[in-house]
This record gives sequence, C-alpha cells and structure tokens, in this order.
Amino acid sequence: DEAYKKGVEMTLTELVKILDALGVKPFGEAGETFDPQRHNAVMHMEDEAFGENMVAEVFQAGFKLGEKVIRHALVKVAN
Repeated sequence: DEAYKKGVEMTLTELVKILDALGVKPFGEAGETFDPQRHNAVMHMEDEAFGENMVAEVFQAGFKLGEKVIRHALVKVAN
C-alpha cells in the first residue's frame, strides 16, 4: 500500500544520506566510457548510436570510497 511504499522510500533516502556523509559515492551511468577497473560488463551489444566502449545500460550502480571501488557497476557495453 501507499504508506508502506513511502516508508521504504524514506528509509532509502536516509541510507543514501548516511553513505554520502561517510564518503561513499555511487557511480555508473549510461553514456560513460567503459572502465574495467570500475565496471563489470555482463552484456555486450552492437549499436551505432553509442560510441566505442560506451556504457549502454546500468543494471546495478557501483560505489566507491575515495578512489577505492567498493562495488563494481554491472553494465551493458556497446560496440
């Protein structure tokens, strides 16, 4: 129901604020250049709309603390 949904959204918002305060930053967006040090390619596609080694879709965002990758982003890579 709507109250349950609102409660989950509020919890997620607070979790993101806490992680941000600790210095944990999310990364991984469509359009980024694929970097095997930060991304884990789980799919590949051929599409001329994207450039060479471009992230076409993000399945799971990655997180880093400073320059250290805590979790790689799971992505689909084009070309």
